[in-house]
Amino acid sequence: MSALKKLAGDTMIYGVPSIVGRFLNLLLLPIYTYTFPESEYGILSNLLAYVAFFQVLLTYGMETSYFRFASKSEKPNEVFGTSMMALSATSFIFVLLITIFSSRVSGWAGYPDQHLFIIWMGITVALDAITAIPFARLRLQQRPIKFAFFKVVNIGINLVLNLFWILLCPRILASNPESFVQYLYNPHIGIGYAFLSYLIASVVTLLLFFPDLGIKTMVFKKDMLKSMLNYGWPILVVGIAGMVTLNIDKILIPQLIESGKDPMYELGVYAACGKLAILMTLFIQAFRFSFEPFLFAHYKNEASKKVYSVIMNYFVIFGLLIFIGVIFYMDILKYFVGPSTAGYYEALKIVPWMLMGNLFMGIFYTQSLWYKLTDQTRYGAIFSVIGGIITLVINILFIPKIGYMASAIGFFASSLIITIISYYYGQKYFPVKYDLKKIVSYFLVATALYFIAIFLIFDNIPVNYGFRTFLFSLFLLFIWYKEKADLKRLLPKRFIVD
Repeated sequence: MSALKKLAGDTMIYGVPSIVGRFLNLLLLPIYTYTFPESEYGILSNLLAYVAFFQVLLTYGMETSYFRFASKSEKPNEVFGTSMMALSATSFIFVLLITIFSSRVSGWAGYPDQHLFIIWMGITVALDAITAIPFARLRLQQRPIKFAFFKVVNIGINLVLNLFWILLCPRILASNPESFVQYLYNPHIGIGYAFLSYLIASVVTLLLFFPDLGIKTMVFKKDMLKSMLNYGWPILVVGIAGMVTLNIDKILIPQLIESGKDPMYELGVYAACGKLAILMTLFIQAFRFSFEPFLFAHYKNEASKKVYSVIMNYFVIFGLLIFIGVIFYMDILKYFVGPSTAGYYEALKIVPWMLMGNLFMGIFYTQSLWYKLTDQTRYGAIFSVIGGIITLVINILFIPKIGYMASAIGFFASSLIITIISYYYGQKYFPVKYDLKKIVSYFLVATALYFIAIFLIFDNIPVNYGFRTFLFSLFLLFIWYKEKADLKRLLPKRFIVD
């Protein structure tokens, strides 16, 4: 029991910085959208999508390989040294190439005057790839506090520098042009300060690790590197497929958008409104951090499959509550996306697709327990590749015709299809009797309430919100009706009303 408590506690410590980081990135959204034009936010979104891909490419499965080999090796320091030297070498080559060809890359990407942004983000990705192994070693050594501290420092520096350069400096210079800030701030850099903040945060993170790296004693083993690469390449494939599903839209929209439109403007409004779906992502990530340790700790229990079924029910319930909550109160949440004078609101139509796509992705993660418990993880790779292919095909075929709506629909379709495929194979190898009647009924009721809310709109704002709150309450009552027996066992008696 004490071991399980420690596992749960460590999982929370490792997971919280990631969740906090996503949440703070969400809070940065209005800072960007209320300060810069839509096209500049499009540049930021486009470059960050490339960053996500190159983070996978530049680590090429080495982080997981390090876990595998260091945990079984009698000389884990040799594994660490080999991993670090390999990643450092490839990262250096990457920075060299990106610096030489930055002008060509920025021109191809659609912002020819911003080659400096390319260099900054190239260095950032390289530094993050190098620090992936020291972070992995902290996890292997079971040092979650230090791991979390370094992550929080990175997030904090990025946030503070964004606030300083984007919000504080312009205000100081407006009231006092001769202030010392004139030497720290150049208004022509604009959204580039977001990239510079990422870069400085990554530099500081690497410096924090320096005392523990043991550079002088590092050993490189060629044969070991070959074995690690052989082990890690399937992980690279899965990582790339996952990035295609999650980020290829932000790369393809500027390249495929119909002629006559501003590509970065279109991407900017799409990416900004897509951030509203991160509320679902935060819920899913928090759930996974607690569910996966529980999964592996209890799968030998005879009643575990029944528990997994109940967990799925409540996962769907909470996911649908987030879905209809965001949709019903979109007219309030949209001010978080950007000002009414800008063009961001035109892309709010993607939000239902993105929310539902994220929900099905969460269902996929939750019921994918079967291939993890049966040691058939190759299926996870297959499903990831299928999802990536579906996303890629829909984007390429339909972005030129219907614009960024194709990306939202593609993400939803990909998530739905791999969820169905995974369920089919899961019932063959690790059958769990999910209560499909309940789950389908929740989706049908939530969908019906969604359509009622979007088609029945009152001119009086308080009345409209009152009506939507009434619809939300109906869904809660439906859940209570379906889950009353279980909820009565879970809730304290003082909260029970028959």
